Amino acid sequence: MDVMKLMMSDYVVDTPNDRLNEFSVEFHGPKESVYEGGVWKVRVELPDAYPYKSPSIGFVNKIFHPNVDELSGSVCLDVINQSWSPMFDLLNIFEVFLPQLLLYPNPSDPLNGDAASLMMKDKKEYEEKVKEYCERYAKNNGKSAVEEDESGEEDISDGNYSSSDDEIPGHADL
Repeated sequence: MDVMKLMMSDYVVDTPNDRLNEFSVEFHGPKESVYEGGVWKVRVELPDAYPYKSPSIGFVNKIFHPNVDELSGSVCLDVINQSWSPMFDLLNIFEVFLPQLLLYPNPSDPLNGDAASLMMKDKKEYEEKVKEYCERYAKNNGKSAVEEDESGEEDISDGNYSSSDDEIPGHADL
């Protein structure tokens, strides 16, 4: 099955509840692009009629792109939404379709109007905003995007907490 092909191709795949029709895949931004270094968790839902019907694909962590809805993460990509063929598989999505989407955005058919407008008006500022989003939402400091999401908790002990027996909560200093 396609999910196994993804796993065997060194993609980090998370299958919650061992369901192979709903899972997430760790996706790295294309090299030599403004998305390079970014790591996104992409959710995939396979319909019952897959591969005859296209999968549903969406970014879980935020990405600034004209063809990706910033709130839902939904992707506007003709090959997935309109011209899907059973000859395509999940490897095509992660090795060709998504990298091409990031490398060649289409601002004339946007899901994110702000990104499309900025891209058309000021490409340099657009690229800066993409990089800012990558830093803020798609950098994981060596932890996989799937692991990051699974933990669900932030480490609140940063080692800088200090306590003193002299300080008693609720008592004013005299």
